[in-house]
Amino acid sequence: MRTGYFYSLVFTLLTTTSLALNAAPTVKSEAASAPLVLELAPQAQSEKIDLNMADASTLQRELSGVGEAKAKAIVAYRESNGPFASVDELLEVKGIGKAILDKNREKIEVH
Repeated sequence: MRTGYFYSLVFTLLTTTSLALNAAPTVKSEAASAPLVLELAPQAQSEKIDLNMADASTLQRELSGVGEAKAKAIVAYRESNGPFASVDELLEVKGIGKAILDKNREKIEVH
């Protein structure tokens, strides 16, 4: 009887350990994704977007009132006319008006 009880305890211990080991990769994948969060944090801290460096998807995502077409128009204007000299030059881009510029003035910069 004692032997059967002992084997039941050993079986339970091994089963619990096996379950813990199978769950371990989930914990490791969370730890592996942590550096991605750390990589994104510095970008979020830099408040302003450089009009001369940002791609269309960044402009679309970060600027209010700027969709895919306007973001592509900003990039196309920059490619055809050279880098922006000032934030106000954004008004020269088709589809960007004073209201959109005023909404985003504090988010953008030119280097």
